[in-house]
Amino acid sequence: MTQASSAARDAPPPTTDATVGAEWWRSAVIYQIYPRSFADANGDGMGDLAGITSRLDALKQLGIDAIWLSPFFPSPQKDAGYDVADYCDVDPLFGTLTDVDEMTDAAHSRGIRVIIDLVPNHSSDRHPWFQQALAAAPGSFERDRYMFRDGRGPDGAEAPNNWESVFGGPAWTRTVDAQGTPGQWYLHLFDSSQPDFDWSNPDVRSMFRDVLRFWLDRGVDGFRVDVAHGLVKADGLPDFTPPGSAGSMGGQGTTDSTAVLAPYWGQDGVHDIYREWNQVLAEYDGQRVLCAEAWVDPLQKMALWVRPDEMQQAFNFPYLETPWSGAELRRIIDESIAAFSAVGAPSTWVLSNHDVVRHASRLALTQENPQGHGIGPETADRPNIDIGLARARAASALMLALPGGAYLYQGEELGLPEAIDLPDEARQDPTWFRTNHERYGRDGCRVPIPWDADAPAYGFSATGASWLPQPDDWAPYARSSQLGVAGSTLELYSRALWLRKTHQLGLGAIEWHDAGDDSVLWFSNGPITVVANTSDQDAVVPTSLSEATRALESAPAPDGGIPADSTVWFLTP
Repeated sequence: MTQASSAARDAPPPTTDATVGAEWWRSAVIYQIYPRSFADANGDGMGDLAGITSRLDALKQLGIDAIWLSPFFPSPQKDAGYDVADYCDVDPLFGTLTDVDEMTDAAHSRGIRVIIDLVPNHSSDRHPWFQQALAAAPGSFERDRYMFRDGRGPDGAEAPNNWESVFGGPAWTRTVDAQGTPGQWYLHLFDSSQPDFDWSNPDVRSMFRDVLRFWLDRGVDGFRVDVAHGLVKADGLPDFTPPGSAGSMGGQGTTDSTAVLAPYWGQDGVHDIYREWNQVLAEYDGQRVLCAEAWVDPLQKMALWVRPDEMQQAFNFPYLETPWSGAELRRIIDESIAAFSAVGAPSTWVLSNHDVVRHASRLALTQENPQGHGIGPETADRPNIDIGLARARAASALMLALPGGAYLYQGEELGLPEAIDLPDEARQDPTWFRTNHERYGRDGCRVPIPWDADAPAYGFSATGASWLPQPDDWAPYARSSQLGVAGSTLELYSRALWLRKTHQLGLGAIEWHDAGDDSVLWFSNGPITVVANTSDQDAVVPTSLSEATRALESAPAPDGGIPADSTVWFLTP
């Protein structure tokens, strides 16, 4: 493995208070970068690492603490890089290892930490190990690194079990040997080009410990772990039919109020893996972190991923999926803080990412939209743009006042809605193809973001090239259209992040107050008191706050009240 050459990477990342309970990740605001769609430096229409480096000053100005990058490793790009062919290099689409080093150094020099994606559940079918496995015989050590099984029925013509892929269709594909004879089947919980590793194999565990060290040696500050609730499958690989209508990554279904655990999600053995990884990170200075993408319910179960000897953070997907309802939000906030506090971890808060409909659109939907399904031109439930943006601004202001860590997805600080009217021929998400166009998938939240209203591709690419087409009406959302403009979504985020850091809200605690109306949330965190109105009617300011300073408003309030679908922060002595 190539070692990092820069002396800067031999030093620990930016320093912070190392006191237990004040580690940087407990209160950090982490900004997700989807490299394909952030900034394109070479004009080929695909975002790249040099583009990220060129925009770091804008992120520092926004006020975030760290960036998390979705995969940039060598890949056939069947699933936008989540099909990894080499875990210790960079795909030429995005640059080189030198570009990673330069980006990391540039981020650290601005006090921004760097977290990268790791995809341990599966590799690409182009990974050398899988190519070796296909060429090897059943029962060989090469095949033992993946989930190869004999088929059922006459001549093994039926799949080993009835599992369905997250992307639709069967989760098994049959191999064909060099003579054209059908052979064993291999498991792929995602696309057929993404074979699942067998994590009972010591070679797999050893390889990933080496991968962790490779990137830690280069100076990265941690890893977001893709499908962290996967990896281990139940003994015997039993048939399973989800009894409920969970999202595609849901850890369980429910029937008659009884939780039913899928045999491929949330198995106990995953925790041994992350205990090993915890020890690897402990070899390095600088409070390195692991964050779990673990779609499991209930929150008490999710909290198992962040016990003191495992990961540091887990995405709070139940919070992301909570509707815009005061009563429901208060319930999930209380449950989140209680569940994570019980294991000594902070809760995290997140509203959007690269796998879900952007919350500026999702919060205005009136029908269920399971994770991964997406929305498009033929979706009957089209969101109202104005209502969606108002709720998104209010929800973000509410989220950023909560104690713990927070994740932002690129473009949400601009109020970007889902790109709904993408032409069919432009779509690239495997979900679109594997469901025979029944689900639009995730392309709508992955469209390259706008920087400059008057530039080609809105400043994403100097040539105007864009790997997914950008909507024609996005000029008002561009950063250039919002920077320094009072009342803009960008300025709302910047102000919220400044107040959050100034008053250490991430390390605080909330105290609830009785608003006398379930649709209104009212709580204090240090000197900041928050009132969020989730109803479609204006609310009055609580009498006790009548003399307090209005420090932040998600919507203008000329009459001094709390407008419908809005959040106000008050600064109290």
